Amino acid sequence: MLRRLTYPNRWCDLVYTFGRTESELSIIFNMVINDIWTQFSHLLNSLDLFWLDPAVFSNATHQKGSPLDQCWGFIDGTARPIARPVRNQNVMYSGHKRVHCIKFQSLIAPNGLIVNLFGPIEGRRHDAFMLGVSGLLPQLERITKPNGEPYVIYGDPAYGISTHVIPPFRGAHFTQLQQKFNRKMSEVQVSVEWGFGKILQYFAYLDFRKNLKVLLQPVAKYYIVG
Repeated sequence: MLRRLTYPNRWCDLVYTFGRTESELSIIFNMVINDIWTQFSHLLNSLDLFWLDPAVFSNATHQKGSPLDQCWGFIDGTARPIARPVRNQNVMYSGHKRVHCIKFQSLIAPNGLIVNLFGPIEGRRHDAFMLGVSGLLPQLERITKPNGEPYVIYGDPAYGISTHVIPPFRGAHFTQLQQKFNRKMSEVQVSVEWGFGKILQYFAYLDFRKNLKVLLQPVAKYYIVG
């Protein structure tokens, strides 16, 4: 499984490495993917993680320059390009990215680990819609300070402001304080992009759109396992 995900390759290239036929390799690969997804995907669906400490994370983020002293994580959506499907192409097409894709929503902590991953969802959907259907907001409501004040996560302008989600200031004209706020938060928010980048750095097969066919393969499982 790791050899297949590490770099785009053909099954015929791996026959000599593993001494199995192409059909056997394909079956083994998908069975291992499914087994890992079945046993461990729950770790990306819940915020009930023993290592999740919003007080420590928010303090670390604040020390790195965040104007917010209660921000413990960063949220963003990513569009993973796929091969153009033979049916329902408009459902998977993102007009913003101009590519056929499936989307995932990732919540990343300052330590670089993915706290919550939601997806897949159709490529035409907006990040704000994805947040609404992900069920993440009710989970965030449980993460508060001892005095009842909420901890928050930070997202890009695609998200609306709420009790537990803070986006940057939007508009045509900003005050100096608003500009400084956006700049400082952008500097610490880059960690969420690092999280997306590491997945593709370690498992380059997931970035090989020509061979990611949603009607023939469990493409979303590949990404979640990665």
